[in-house]
Amino acid sequence: MQLATVPVPDPDWHAAYRDHLVLTGRGNTSYSQAARSFFRRWPDPQAWAEESLPVRLSAGSATRPIITFLMLHGGLRPGYDYLLERKLSPIWREIKSSPLAGDLDRFLTAATDLGFTDRVRFATGSQVPVRLLIQAGRPLAELTLADLAAFTVACRDRQQRTGKGHHHYLSAVSNTQRVLFHLDVVDQLPRSGGPVPFGERLAEVSPPIRATMIAYLERKRATCRPKTVSSIATRLTHFGVFLADTDPDLASVAALDRRRHIEPYLTSLVDAVDSRTGEQITVADRSRRVLAVAGFLADITEWGWNDAPPRKLLFRDDTPKLPRALPRYLPVDVDRRLTEVLTTQPQNALAAAALRLQRACGLRIGELLDLELDCVHDVPDHGSWLKVPLGKLDTERMIPIDTEIGDLIDQIIDRRSPGRPMPHPRYRRPAQFLFTHHGRRLGQQAVRAELNRAAQLAGLDHITPHQLRHTYATALVNAGVSLQALMALLGHASAEMSLRYGRLFDTTVKDEYERALDLAKQQARTPATGRINLPLTDITGGRDWKDTPLLKSRMAGGFCLRAPAQGACTYANICEHCPSYRSEPSSLPILAAQRVDAEALARDAQERGWITEADRHQRLIARLDTMINEATTG
Repeated sequence: MQLATVPVPDPDWHAAYRDHLVLTGRGNTSYSQAARSFFRRWPDPQAWAEESLPVRLSAGSATRPIITFLMLHGGLRPGYDYLLERKLSPIWREIKSSPLAGDLDRFLTAATDLGFTDRVRFATGSQVPVRLLIQAGRPLAELTLADLAAFTVACRDRQQRTGKGHHHYLSAVSNTQRVLFHLDVVDQLPRSGGPVPFGERLAEVSPPIRATMIAYLERKRATCRPKTVSSIATRLTHFGVFLADTDPDLASVAALDRRRHIEPYLTSLVDAVDSRTGEQITVADRSRRVLAVAGFLADITEWGWNDAPPRKLLFRDDTPKLPRALPRYLPVDVDRRLTEVLTTQPQNALAAAALRLQRACGLRIGELLDLELDCVHDVPDHGSWLKVPLGKLDTERMIPIDTEIGDLIDQIIDRRSPGRPMPHPRYRRPAQFLFTHHGRRLGQQAVRAELNRAAQLAGLDHITPHQLRHTYATALVNAGVSLQALMALLGHASAEMSLRYGRLFDTTVKDEYERALDLAKQQARTPATGRINLPLTDITGGRDWKDTPLLKSRMAGGFCLRAPAQGACTYANICEHCPSYRSEPSSLPILAAQRVDAEALARDAQERGWITEADRHQRLIARLDTMINEATTG
């Protein structure tokens, strides 16, 4: 049963405390004596808060109930230093009969709505909101970011003073700010990390080089996305640290020399090690580092900076050639096993659902996590479509979705935590994101962690989220989707990007390989003497021989077919091209028919992109024209 709140209409806190003891049945002689001593020494309770921390902490067990009563009823703000040293667990039984009860209940209810577990919400409530309400002396709705900042400073001061860790308090501060944001009390979400100032990132670079690099990065912020500028900063830092180690006396970027600085740097990249993995950097990373330095030098030269080198230092051949690797898609059995684990054995259910949606729609991970709550559009007579937000290439797109994907999105909506719209990182406008939990957006780290766990549980090697996109695209290619449709579905800006998937399973290559293999097998099975040709229909598939995807040659008395892997026959049309060959007027119909077929074969080769083959037929046509002219004129 909730106890009645003791009204305190005047500053007679001593009388109010005596009434509280009577009402709660906790009064005794030691409490009464301690109260008389306390108010005799500090008639104004707030004067007690001005005492040193050791004096405040020296209060005995009979005096602490007085201090608790005053704190909970607005009669004392003891200071965050005292509140952080005092265990407040005994206060919980007192809160229900205090003016703080309503505000704390509101906070805990909002934390529940955001998906916090009972353990986390009660821990957060006892660590931060109670202390804020006591020290601020204002209701929950009037708390500010300044109150949270003051509490954070007090936590850091306590760690410096005592050596006791404060990470659990900082985590609780972040949770508290998130709940207050969704209660419309504060207008900012807590920052998770944040960019490190350029000066700190380039601290190991010598001052004159560092100054130029920082000025360059600040300029790039005006035209590039933050993530792009951050990547450039990382790569320029590698170059700057190399210069500081090899030539600490280098006075400026303008003094860079190709033989003394650039070429040794290029050589060092061959053995450079990734600080995160301890392994050698990839060729792709080497290429990115070289391109970042080349871009830096080219830009400041074009802009006319005084620090620009007087001559070009990096050239096209300095950039390592990248291997043309095929997309790393998941084989069907691996794809099936991973999906099964994500569906039936998720640990982070929201992250698992996000990965399933990424696989089903071929999204980049940034696009996936930027999806908004209203991302599904139902178009009458045209089905449902998913609006994919601006991503890596700054393009939006719409992709069709089926009922199964629609059901998955409905499940995600039911699982996400509701709350106030959050600032969009690209536009800064408020947005309701699809993937939210505990009052914040789902992060890439959580998605990757769930994928790693699911892959391990399924007995698979390491898998990256982008491989799910490759798997989606590969499945479309195998289903025969057109290049234009593939570009639209993947959000590619050029055909070259999509053609990478086309090289995975080229059906023309497969068909020609199978025909060549059949020919080879037939030849292997047939004795060398008395060889029997394959039936023409087995080679052409019943089509006109001129339309087959083979290398074709038209002779006066017939034709020849060869697989592309064999190449054109060295002896094809050898007689027609021989200078000793002569034709008679009676052969004109044969030559004319041969010319008609040669023209058809030239067009066929041109359409297939076989330029050399088309040129061979054109040379035959020219020779036939000469022969026909000679036979006509006699």
